[in-house]
Amino acid sequence: MFLTDLCPCGSGIAYGDCCLPYITWAKDAPTAEALMRSRYTAYVVHAVDYIMETIHEDTRKELIPDNIKKWSETSEWLGLKIISTEEGYDKDGCQRGIVQFEVYYIQDRYYKTHHETALFEKVGGCWFYKDGRIALNPFMRAGEKTGRNDPCPCGSGKKYKHCCGGR
Repeated sequence: MFLTDLCPCGSGIAYGDCCLPYITWAKDAPTAEALMRSRYTAYVVHAVDYIMETIHEDTRKELIPDNIKKWSETSEWLGLKIISTEEGYDKDGCQRGIVQFEVYYIQDRYYKTHHETALFEKVGGCWFYKDGRIALNPFMRAGEKTGRNDPCPCGSGKKYKHCCGGR
């Protein structure tokens, strides 16, 4: 990703002027939403250390860095949509913020949506992801469904129903 490319977080700002300074620790995210956007971008660019370091220490011990790395690297990230933000602004003096968001991605040929209401907490002047409530969403296949009489996608030359579809 180039510094002049639009930031993956969907802000409409160049990556070098948007999330990169947070991910490289050149500056701290000023709001809960800015941290949320930079964490999404960190998944896109596989900055797993940043993702882990921006998790509140009370929550961090519950997570497995290898799982986060795998999710980051095996997903095709399609976009972030901020649905709502409560508190967590730089000017409000709050130590908590709530950001509801959706992340769109493809994993294992399936189009998926991660819908979460996330709690952020400000500690020592820095925002951290504290916890989240995930809304379960159905997933949809990214490509066409293989029909029973179609050639099997494994390349065997057999009909799907007589090959992988018959398992």
